[in-house]
Amino acid sequence: MSYESIETQTHLAEFCQRIASEPVIGFDTEFVSEDRYRPELCLIQVAAGEHLAIIDPYPVGDTQAFWDLLCTPGRTVVAHAAREEIRFAYRFTGRPIAGLFDTQLAAGFVGIEYPASLGTLVQRLVGVTLPKGETRTDWRRRPLTTDQLTYALQDVTNLAEMHTKITTQIHEFDRMAWVEEETQRLQEKVIDAENSENWQRVSGSSGLKPRQLEIVRQLWRWREDQAQTRDRLPRRVMRDDLIVELAKRGSSDVRKIRSIRGLERRNYQEQYDAIAEAIRVGLETPDEDLPRRARGRVRTASPMLSQFLSTAIACISRQHKLSPAIVGNSDDVKDLLAYELNPRRGTPLPNLLEGWRGDIVGTSFKKILDGKLAIRVADLNEDQPLEFFDAETSP
Repeated sequence: MSYESIETQTHLAEFCQRIASEPVIGFDTEFVSEDRYRPELCLIQVAAGEHLAIIDPYPVGDTQAFWDLLCTPGRTVVAHAAREEIRFAYRFTGRPIAGLFDTQLAAGFVGIEYPASLGTLVQRLVGVTLPKGETRTDWRRRPLTTDQLTYALQDVTNLAEMHTKITTQIHEFDRMAWVEEETQRLQEKVIDAENSENWQRVSGSSGLKPRQLEIVRQLWRWREDQAQTRDRLPRRVMRDDLIVELAKRGSSDVRKIRSIRGLERRNYQEQYDAIAEAIRVGLETPDEDLPRRARGRVRTASPMLSQFLSTAIACISRQHKLSPAIVGNSDDVKDLLAYELNPRRGTPLPNLLEGWRGDIVGTSFKKILDGKLAIRVADLNEDQPLEFFDAETSP
C-alpha cells in the first residue's frame, strides 16, 4: 500500500495545501485513553482523492494545520463514529468539523443497524472484510510495524465509497436534511460535554441533599484540576464513592477526612488540606446558590403504555426504514409521556417531538394517544412484524 508518511510540520502544511481542493476528505485517528485525562492522539490517517497519508503527531508536534483544514467549510469530511474526532477538532480549533459526514450515523437513516461497526459497514456496502489483527495495538509505541500502519490505513481507504453509496440512498429517501440536523446535534452534544461540569455524573450522588450536592460539586472540581495537572483519569485521583462519603459526612476537619477508609492512603497525604478546602467552600456556599436535585418524571403513564410505545418506536422506524436505535429509546418515551400527560411550564420539548423525530415519531405517537392509529400484524417473518395504520380511514 503506497502512502505518504508525514513527520514534519512543513510536510504537513504542504500536504494540507494539496488536499484542500479535494471535495471529499476521509480521515480517522488512533488514540489511547485508558490512563490519560484526555485521550492521547497517536496517529491520523487521511484519504483524499488520490492522496493517502499517515500523520504522526509525535515527530510533527503541532497538527493544528490539519484540524484547521477540517474545520473550514468547503468540502465533505467523512469519518466513522466520529465522536472522538469531533473532540480532537474542537480541542485544536475551538470549532466543529465543517461538512462532517459520519458514516455510522448516516447509515442509521437508510435502515442499516445503528450503531454499526466500521467492519460491518465496509462489508455490507463495499464487500470488503477488514482485518482485526491489531485491535489491541498500543499506538504510542514507536516504531510502528508495517502491519500496524496498513491496518490503520484500511480504516480510511473505503470511506469515500461508503459516503457515495450511503448518500445515494439518503437522497432516494430525501433525508439529507435529517442527517445534517443529527450531525449538528451530535457535534453540539460533544462540544457541550467538553465545556460543561459533569459533577452530576458522580455515581451515588443522586439522592443527596442540596448542601451535600454542593460538596460533591466542589470535590469534583478539585478532582478535575488534579486529574488535568497530573494527566490521569479523574476516578484514579479519587473514586466516586469517596467523594459521596465526604459529602455525606460534611466535615472539613482533616482528622475526620483521614479517618474515612480509603483516604488514609499515601497518595492523599499531600492533598488533605486541598480536600478540606473544597469541602469548606461547599459548606459556606449560600443557600440560594446550592444545586437542586433534578425533578423526576411524573409517573402518571401506565407502565404498559410506556412499554407499548417503546415497542412502537421499532415498528414506526421499520415502516420508515430507519434504525430504531437512532430514533429513540425508552427514556425518550417516558419524557414524551410526561410532557404530554402532565405538562409543566418551562419544560423543554422532548427529543421525540423535535426536528425530524417530531415529524416521524412524534406525530405518530400523538395519533396513538388520541386513538387515531391502530396496529396490525404486517409480516410474521419480520423481526418487527407490527405496523400502524390510520384507524379513521382504513376499512
